[in-house]
Amino acid sequence: MNNFIFQNATKVYFGQGCVKEYLGCLTKQAGTVMLAYGGGSIKSNGIYDEVTGILRGAGKNIVEFPGIMANPTYAKVLQGARLAMENGADMILAVGGGSVMDCCKAVSLAARYDGDIWDDFWARQGVIDVNPLPLGVIVTVAGTGSECNGGAVITNEEKKIKTGRDYPALNPKFALMDPTYTYSVPVRQMVSGSFDILSHIMETYFSEPNDDNVSDDIMEALMRSVIRNLRAAIKDPENYTARSNLMWDSTMAENRVIKMGKKCDFECHNMEHQLGAYTDCNHGCGLAVLHPVYYRHIYKAGLPKFVKFAQNVWGIAKDGKTDDETALAGIDALADFIKELGLPTTLKELGVAGKGQLKEIAYSCGISAGSYKRMTHEEILEIFNECYE
Repeated sequence: MNNFIFQNATKVYFGQGCVKEYLGCLTKQAGTVMLAYGGGSIKSNGIYDEVTGILRGAGKNIVEFPGIMANPTYAKVLQGARLAMENGADMILAVGGGSVMDCCKAVSLAARYDGDIWDDFWARQGVIDVNPLPLGVIVTVAGTGSECNGGAVITNEEKKIKTGRDYPALNPKFALMDPTYTYSVPVRQMVSGSFDILSHIMETYFSEPNDDNVSDDIMEALMRSVIRNLRAAIKDPENYTARSNLMWDSTMAENRVIKMGKKCDFECHNMEHQLGAYTDCNHGCGLAVLHPVYYRHIYKAGLPKFVKFAQNVWGIAKDGKTDDETALAGIDALADFIKELGLPTTLKELGVAGKGQLKEIAYSCGISAGSYKRMTHEEILEIFNECYE
């Protein structure tokens, strides 16, 4: 394995009833809590009433920061920072999925930093030398794994750039994870979020080193778990075992554990982020369109790993097949699973209107140093065109 340094400062409280049991004591030191959430679904499913009831019962002053969008913008981050500063918030409590958590990590920094956080921390990697506003999260959607890292993906609409950075200083102080909170998530959203989990694992798995390592072994087990439990959750959205497994799969995919000793790829994420910056498409759906085509472009450069993927994740026996044939059978199995889930398989299905902007989007994509095959902007454009219809 490659050398690494591991750090994760987030304390996780996992299981049914954990919010009721722990939220009051976790916010004990905060007089004013900024409650952040998305489009308002927490008001219809009862989570809002439960959380605000606990906070008010503990004597907290609540400042609400609603309306965080699926692809949080830099403008929304700045709005949240102003709100926190104007109201003297002592803590941010983010209730929702990855978009809400990502936005609030950036808000926690912007509320304590005098400069431009986009220029200093997202346009390039920076060094955080201030203490961000404390952040706690309550997870309502399994997908991004944002609850246990310092990563935040933000879209700068003016510059048409969607990018993520991971700063350990932005890790939430605590994460409350009650799998029953995910029951009311629409099936389509659950499926796209779960595919994002699978994508995160694959992006790390399909990278060097190729020799025997703990991270790859864990990832093969996690991928099988996502596939198995997603199928179970589709059949029964209130299957607690399946929902709890998916929730922890999501955390394990992005709490840095499986990345230890790995180069990591994330080229598909680079491509999807720019598609999102230009079209505001659903993240998990965009990844579903891109992954099989991208992997057909790179599998020869990482052939041994793609053979292992076919055999150890999808159970495909070689049975006289060549390594190329086995690897392609694994990629086909992934493509078939995407169809089984009802996710889009083309950019046209995703809602991309015409090919007019594809070149501009392709040439705006970041190039991953961890890919088995280093992409060029020309090849990314080829992938986009192959994905179109």
